[in-house]
Amino acid sequence: MKKIAALFTASALLLGACGTTGLEGNNTEDSGGEGVENVQPDEMVVGLSVSTLNNPFFVSLEEGVVDTAESEGTEVSTVDAQDDTAKQLNDINDLIQQEVDILLINPVDSAAIEPAIESANSAGIPVITIDRSTEGGEVITLVASDNVEGGEMAAQYIIDLVGEGATTVQLEGVPGASATRERGEGFMNVAEEGLDVVDSQTANFNRSEGLTVMENMLQSNSDVEAVFAQNDEMALGALEAIEAAGLAEDIVVVGFDGNDDALEAIEAGRMDATIAQQPIEMGRIAMETAYDYFDGEDIEDYIAAPLELITND
Repeated sequence: MKKIAALFTASALLLGACGTTGLEGNNTEDSGGEGVENVQPDEMVVGLSVSTLNNPFFVSLEEGVVDTAESEGTEVSTVDAQDDTAKQLNDINDLIQQEVDILLINPVDSAAIEPAIESANSAGIPVITIDRSTEGGEVITLVASDNVEGGEMAAQYIIDLVGEGATTVQLEGVPGASATRERGEGFMNVAEEGLDVVDSQTANFNRSEGLTVMENMLQSNSDVEAVFAQNDEMALGALEAIEAAGLAEDIVVVGFDGNDDALEAIEAGRMDATIAQQPIEMGRIAMETAYDYFDGEDIEDYIAAPLELITND
């Protein structure tokens, strides 16, 4: 399998300075430095709130956090929001009551998570967001891929493979999630002039919903030439619908994340490409940043995780 396109390094994509408003309203506090209580790794308890563990991407993200923590003797308490904003708020409140030393949060919804961030701020518990930002409250940093750039990469790949003006549909993620907005923004930055986007609907980053939405799209758009799904789970669902309709040879499918099932589908020639994040690395970076924070190091308000375009060429 050939890996194409850029590897985005953290140093190349750091945005702004500490103490300012970062990406997607991701407000940052004074990150590190004097006045931070030094908590040793083998005495640290980390609260990890994940949007869903029903998605292989976030399972890998948790793995990156837990493996890094275990190597230093750090305890991690993981809670699964199951893509439910109310449950995530309750989960985080429970972690706050447990007086964890730091919270690592992968929000279900960037707006809805704000009260939980503010509760952590009031309790004096530092927060790092992962993959998705928050629209309010103060956090140390956001660890995430450049979703806008990834969306642009997807659109450009479709243009390169199918041609300008290709009839294209888009499957969107969870409404309100920063990743949904950013990937859609990046995709349309290029697609608005280079592709004919005839439909764009949410499938909530879910494979079964991706299947259903794609079936409906095919019924109303018989001439579709390409699909961009804002994550691989939706892309795989869309692929099932396309194959069931006997259109596998006619429609290009591009996903986002680089999960194992998508990589296998690309290797087998069933799926065309994915914008691959590295969730294990994302989790590792977040955990290492927590250690750096308690060591008193200055932390940038945005830390970029690498992206790459993977195709079956």
